[in-house]
Amino acid sequence: MVNTLPDNGPVTSRADAKRARLREGLAAGPVVAVGAHDAMSAILIEGHGFDAVWVSGFGVSAMAHGLPDLNLVTQTETLDATRRIEGVTDLPVVVDCDNGYGGFSNVVRTVVDFDRAGVSAVCIEDNLFPKRNSLYQGQSRRELVDTKEQARRLRAAKAAQESPSFVLIARVEALIAGHGIDAAIERAVAYAEAGADAILIHSKDKSLQEIEGFLARWRDTGLSTPLVAVPTLFPDYTAEQLHEKGFSMVILANQPMRASVQAMEETLRVLRAEGKPAAADPHIAKVNHIFELVHTKETIEADESQ
Repeated sequence: MVNTLPDNGPVTSRADAKRARLREGLAAGPVVAVGAHDAMSAILIEGHGFDAVWVSGFGVSAMAHGLPDLNLVTQTETLDATRRIEGVTDLPVVVDCDNGYGGFSNVVRTVVDFDRAGVSAVCIEDNLFPKRNSLYQGQSRRELVDTKEQARRLRAAKAAQESPSFVLIARVEALIAGHGIDAAIERAVAYAEAGADAILIHSKDKSLQEIEGFLARWRDTGLSTPLVAVPTLFPDYTAEQLHEKGFSMVILANQPMRASVQAMEETLRVLRAEGKPAAADPHIAKVNHIFELVHTKETIEADESQ
């Protein structure tokens, strides 16, 4: 029997199957996605039973390029990293594409290129180019792309995508930028009406009062577009608790990256202090475990089979 996408035609490929899983997850909720910065982190995320992989723009910038998350990594570089991640996991892959890497035509091209690459979804935010990372504290009030212009970009991107099952998430930065709930609702409604498949609403308010205010207003709109949360700045809430509040997807965006940096720093301190590999061995993965994760045995057996 051929699986089908809700209102989106038959599943005909691996990419469509993964997109179907994402759409079904958004309908049922909550989808829990975890941030990957490379292929290995994606393998580990799948191995621990999560629902989706989030290709973190912050993670790709910092870990693959050693650069700040300020639109210094190009669309092509992000796409290259994404292809490596998408190829090693059967989970839906959702890509943080910042602001689409430029203006109107850049946003459209980004959606088309990532759709063709087989990923399940991209997230486009309404920050002006060049962007500023939402988590960085040392910055003043920011201006965003005009609401009507951002809706125009999203509408054109949806019209240009080639696969009907591809998911476009519109990220609203109004609360992060200090523009308030009214502005956030105005933008979220405009983006949903432009065809966005989900709305990501972000806030620095750890008390969740801003988010709660947005959710109450959103319910009043009557719109059924799924909502997405990135609880980095309100980390005490579980995915289930956020789902009960109205979110269909929860993204744990950068914890594996931060864990990797801390573990590497600690290992390097031990190696520097002790001067011998044995000092680090009790605290790091066994070589055989790495072999297992990348299917070394199976690859050799396949190569040697007759």
